[in-house]
Amino acid sequence: MPAPGDGHGRPAARTPSRPAARPRSRSAVPPQAAEAHVAVFRSYGVFGRPSSAWRRFQRGLERPLTPYYLLLGSSAMILVLGLVMVFSASQIEARSDGLPFAYFFEKQLTSVLIGSGLMFVAVRMPVRLHRALAYPLLIAVIGLLLLVAVPGVGTSVNGNRNWIRLGGPVQIQPSEFAKLALVLWGADLLARKQQLKMLDQWKHLLVPLVPMGVLLLTLVLVGGDMGTAMIICALLFGQLWLSGAPMRLFAGAAAIALAFSAVLIVLVPHRLGRLDCIGATHMPADGSCWQAVHGVYALATGGLFGTGLGASVEKWGQLPEPHTDFIFAVTGEELGLAGTLSVLALFAALGYAGIRVAGRTKDPFTRYAAGGATTWIMAQAVINIGAVLGLLPIAGVPLPMFSYGGSALLPTMFAVGMLLCFARSEPSAKAALAARSRLAKRNSPARGILGLPQRTIARLGKARKRRER
Repeated sequence: MPAPGDGHGRPAARTPSRPAARPRSRSAVPPQAAEAHVAVFRSYGVFGRPSSAWRRFQRGLERPLTPYYLLLGSSAMILVLGLVMVFSASQIEARSDGLPFAYFFEKQLTSVLIGSGLMFVAVRMPVRLHRALAYPLLIAVIGLLLLVAVPGVGTSVNGNRNWIRLGGPVQIQPSEFAKLALVLWGADLLARKQQLKMLDQWKHLLVPLVPMGVLLLTLVLVGGDMGTAMIICALLFGQLWLSGAPMRLFAGAAAIALAFSAVLIVLVPHRLGRLDCIGATHMPADGSCWQAVHGVYALATGGLFGTGLGASVEKWGQLPEPHTDFIFAVTGEELGLAGTLSVLALFAALGYAGIRVAGRTKDPFTRYAAGGATTWIMAQAVINIGAVLGLLPIAGVPLPMFSYGGSALLPTMFAVGMLLCFARSEPSAKAALAARSRLAKRNSPARGILGLPQRTIARLGKARKRRER
């Protein structure tokens, strides 16, 4: 019997028989494929968003120019928010003294403008020029601190004789500039000793850094400024830590500092009373702890989002120094917990950027100066905020770049400008800035339209003007 064909004499193609399709069970899926599907789902779904956002955040922190922009942005926002709060917190104080409402705000704005000029100069100065300022600034500060004790030159404010009146309402506080002088001089000293490999001996580590610090402390304490003395002590400890001092040296220095502080506190009655006000939430019968308790009242009244800008009650004569030492309490009352946490976040960003600058550089002077300036600013912020919260004794120090006071603002802004200079001076930051400058020139509007460099376009424009003449 002939084989079946397709009608053209060719045998029909045989179709292989297929088994009946059976439904696949879930257990038949390979485990590797299942894990791959789950990984893809997590990378595109809601489970992958937090981890990817955190990785992007970490990559952003590792960029060369991140410390520079963090320093610039956080300091600018602290200054702007500080101006707003000084205007709000000082109005009642100004009217009580018979002054215009905006008197303290105008003085603070003038100080910010002068400080901005100092910051710009500090950013543009080379690192070697910052280092050259160490000894002249230290000698000038010591001379000014000696002038404070001269009758007729030095003046007392709130019981502390640490001001020099320059004429009229203008006066300066030399102890504020002593912090900057110690930062630069200590960084130059430690950098030179590190280059000579002398920091492994404790006598070269301590001398003459500690004797000079003790001299500045003595001159500051003669005027009764215990708060500035605490910051200078913290600055000294920070510089010793950066230089690699052993822990036993820290323990001995801390014991000496605590014993000396105890003697100074016992000898002055009002300092001993400030220790009793730590954690106070109710007014004692003798009326002490007035400022500490009303600072807590201001923070408690603010709640989550505050009573509103300008709506503080405590600044109406209840809270002493609302625009200087206790401006953080007025901020908590008017802007609430959200406002105070924002201020803390800005200072945390500034401190992180300063630590990054000190940790990434290879220049010893830059490391010591950046670490010292960061220690100074952060220690002062911690002491001020801790006093307002009732966690530390009231030391009478302003919140850096936030409280009213030009003498404290100007050296701090110069120090921030110095940190910005150090952040720009890193090799990776220089390369990033150069690449960004080349990219900006390449993508300029004139080059994008005509396809020519700006220099060529300028020459063509000059030639066209000559022809028109």
